Order: sequence, then structure tokens, then C-alpha cells
Amino acid sequence: MNRSAATEALARRLSPGFVFGVASSAYQIEGAADEDGRGPSIWDTFSHEPGRTANGETGDVACDHYHRWADDVELMRELGIGSYRFSVSWSRVLPVGTGTVNQPGLDFYDRLVDGLLAKGIAPMVTLYHWDLPQALFDRGGWTNPSVVDWFGEYAERVAERLGDRVTRWLTLNEPQVFSFTGHANGRHAPGLDDWATGLRVADNAIRAHAVGADRIRIMVPGAQVGVALNLNCVDPATDTEANREAATKHLAINQRWFSDPFFGRAYPEIAVRAHREAGHLPAELDVTAEGFGGQLDFLGLNYYTHEQIAADSAAPFGYTHVRAPGVERTTMGWEVYPPGLGQVLGWLDRDYKPAEIMITEVGAAFPDPPSPEGGAVGDPARTRFLADHVEVMAGAIEDGIPVTALYAWSLLDNFEWAEGYRQRFGIVHVDYANQRRTVKGSGRWYQELISAQRASS
Repeated sequence: MNRSAATEALARRLSPGFVFGVASSAYQIEGAADEDGRGPSIWDTFSHEPGRTANGETGDVACDHYHRWADDVELMRELGIGSYRFSVSWSRVLPVGTGTVNQPGLDFYDRLVDGLLAKGIAPMVTLYHWDLPQALFDRGGWTNPSVVDWFGEYAERVAERLGDRVTRWLTLNEPQVFSFTGHANGRHAPGLDDWATGLRVADNAIRAHAVGADRIRIMVPGAQVGVALNLNCVDPATDTEANREAATKHLAINQRWFSDPFFGRAYPEIAVRAHREAGHLPAELDVTAEGFGGQLDFLGLNYYTHEQIAADSAAPFGYTHVRAPGVERTTMGWEVYPPGLGQVLGWLDRDYKPAEIMITEVGAAFPDPPSPEGGAVGDPARTRFLADHVEVMAGAIEDGIPVTALYAWSLLDNFEWAEGYRQRFGIVHVDYANQRRTVKGSGRWYQELISAQRASS
């Protein structure tokens, strides 16, 4: 493979043991929504409700990965991928969330793990990527304190089957999103719009992580267990005292509400005060408890964008987002800001001192249709996005921050939740009419970087 001098220079800045991977999630790619005993999830229900998703699109078929997984694994091998982060569908394994295991569902993940290992690709399992079994939601879902035990049972069943071959585990993906976007803002499944409910969900999710992690460690001696948090770069829109205070409050309400408990602390006082003043805080929530979030062997960081915050007394919580002019944005409307990854890594290292950080998602949605001839898919904006973020990450590693892996989001274009199929994040293009996969320019660049890193080792 011909590699550019810039790519080779970048690869030489990374250790021989650094891992480059790709990521996905079950509901976004698997399809086979009603096959082999799988039960419905809250996303099946939500996406079939009129007006919930773009164009009424659902994950019923998605990328048909359930049937095409072997080809997708071979594609990863071709790209030189070192690790594949995938999620397990809770309702495929336990159709009603608890009780009898659906063996065909668990068998699918068993085959996937074996297939990955046969190609030299290390599996990383995410247990929960937002697709709660509908049967559990009907029993209160994440608002029911029993969900802590339900999740523990589920974690144990999956770890019992896969733990002889899987050592890296993520309990939850982005609890902020499924707690707040799903339960406090109503934009994601299950579509609830109540802050008190969102805070109850967050508290139960943090406690569920602790129980689930313990169950995994019992079943898999030597397992490494973490959680994936979406942590954006947050700055004041302008350098005024009011805006600095607003940015600090926003960070506490949306990010430190999760990161603090996962590192043994109580909920941040500034956020507790804001929720109490707004009338959101459930009376039963123990906001002073410490250590209830269990322990992390590593932190998964999902980084996407930059948020600029300004004080606004008329807005909820007294602040608002400012959309800065003249900056590059993805088709999601997110500001492209590679230095923000360095800022977030620095904040984590200073405030929490995690033993290990894995960048479990980084990526961008851009418009990149295939060429009229059906051949190559050029996506220079995504290629530049990935290269710039890897460059920033390399600098953070050189500064002593313990980053050990990066997973590109995502392997495939897929069902992007409420956005349906109009947002494309993949380094591999998917033609949904025929399920044809075509590696994009960003995928070839990633392949080149991985090859250069291995050569330099």
C-alpha cells in the first residue's frame, strides 16, 4: 500500500500497542427485527410511531448486519481493523428483558465473536446502546429501581456466554442521551418529556452500571469494564463572568452529572441546585451519595463537537447555546472542532485521573453519495475530520494522557435514530436499496493509517 508521508509521520507518533477500531450498535445495523425470537425494543415502538423519525424510517432492516455479519467482518479484516465495538440487543437475548434466554439470539453474538477472532479482530461488547426491551418499559423501564437487577441479570447472561473470549466490556453507551434525550426532552425513545423522570433514569442507569460491572467481573476474571460517556467540549461563548458561569453550569448539568458519580463522587452541587430551583429534583434522589457508580477499569470517551454557552436569564437553567458563525459544521449541525478533543482529554486527566481512556466514538456525518458510476465514494471532509482528530489525540498522548485506543464511528452508514437514514457517519457507504457496501475515501485513509502504524512498529 502506498502511504503518504503525513500519514506515516502521524502513525509513528503512536505506540505499537495502540488500537484502531470501528464501532456500531445493534438497532442501528442489525435489522432482522422480528426474527429468531427477538422481542421488540423501545426503539421498535418509537420508530413506528408517526412523526417520531425522519420520513417514518425504522431499524426493521437497517444494514441487514444480522444476515451479512460475516461479510462485514471480512471487510473489517481488509481494512486492518484491530478491534470491533458492537452492542448486544437486550431483547434479542432476553425477549422480555428477564427470564429465559433466547438461544438463537445469543448464538448470533457467539458466532460474531468467533468470526472476529478468526480474522484477528478483538471484540469489545457494549451491553446497552439504548434499545431497552419494550416489555421492561411496560414495567416502568429505567424509572423502575428494579431495572438495576434486570440489567445485572442481563449482564451476567451475556458475560457467561461470551466472557471466555471477550475481555473488554462497556456497560452503557451515553447514559446522558438515553436519560435526558429519551426521557427529559422526548426526542429519542421512549419519547418522554419530563426532567424529574430523566433524573430518575440517570440515577438508576449509574447504579445499574455498578451492578452489571460486578456481575461481569464475577463471570469473567480479569475482565476490563468501562462506560462510554459523550463529552463535548464546552466553552463560554465570550469570555465574560456570566458566560463562564453559564458554561460551568451546563457542563455540570449535562456531563458532570454522569462523570462525577462514575469516578466515585456525589452529583455536582451546581447542577443539584439548578435542578432543585427548577423543580426537577425527585425527592427520593440521594444527591449526596458517593461511590454508588461503582468502578471503572477504563473510561470510554465519545467526542463529537464544541458547545458554546451564553448566559440568558429567559432560557431554561439561565443559559443558551450560541451558534457561532463562520465555522465548519457537519450535516447534524455540529461544529467541527478538533482542538476540543484535546481540551476534553485534558479535563478528564486533570479532574479524574482515569487509568486508561479509550476513544470509543469519534466521527462525523457529511453528504457523500456514491459516484454516478457506482464506484468510489469520496468523502474528503470526513477524511480530514478523522485525520485532524487523530492528530490532536496523538498530541494528548505525547503529553502523558493515557489514551490507548480510538474507534471510528461508524463502520457502516446506518439508522441514525430520530434522523433515520439521512445522516451518514460510516467510513463504509451502504446503498440501502441493495445493501451494497463501498469503502469510502475515509475508510481507505483509515486503512492506510493502520497499515503505517503497524509498519512503524
